[in-house]
Amino acid sequence: MPERSPRGTYLRIADALRTKIKEGPELTALPSEAALMQEHSAARSTVRRALDVLAAEKLIRSQPGIGWAVVGAGSKPPVAEQLASMVRELGVGAAFPPEKELVEVTGASRGTVRSALAQLEGAGVLEVRHGKGRRIRSLPSNHS
Repeated sequence: MPERSPRGTYLRIADALRTKIKEGPELTALPSEAALMQEHSAARSTVRRALDVLAAEKLIRSQPGIGWAVVGAGSKPPVAEQLASMVRELGVGAAFPPEKELVEVTGASRGTVRSALAQLEGAGVLEVRHGKGRRIRSLPSNHS
C-alpha cells in the first residue's frame, strides 16, 4: 500500500495542472477526467476535487458536453451561442448543417448539440423537415 502523501493528492494534481496552464498559453482545454485519472494514478473523486480547486481559482470552467476549458485561453462560447451565430451568418431560408457537422465544428457532444438545436427549433428559428434537414426560418433575438 502506497504511503499517504503529506500534502493531499488532489492538491498535487491541482499544482501540476496549474503549472501546465501557466506554462502553456496555447492550452485551451484540459484532458478528460479519465485521462487525468490514468496520468496521476488517482481516483475520479480525487481528480474532480483538484479540478474544483482550479475552478474556484477561476483558472478553468466546466463546459457541459465538452469538458474543462482554460478560462481566457480562447475558450469557445456556449454551443447555443455558436449555433445562433451560424444562423445569423447563413441567413433566413438557408439550409442548416447536419448534427454530425455541428458536432465537429463546435467540439461538443451530440447530446449538447441536439439540446441547442431544440432550443432554436422551440424559438421558431429553425424548421425541421423530415428527410430534408433543417432550414432557417427566422433570425434569433439577441438575448437567446
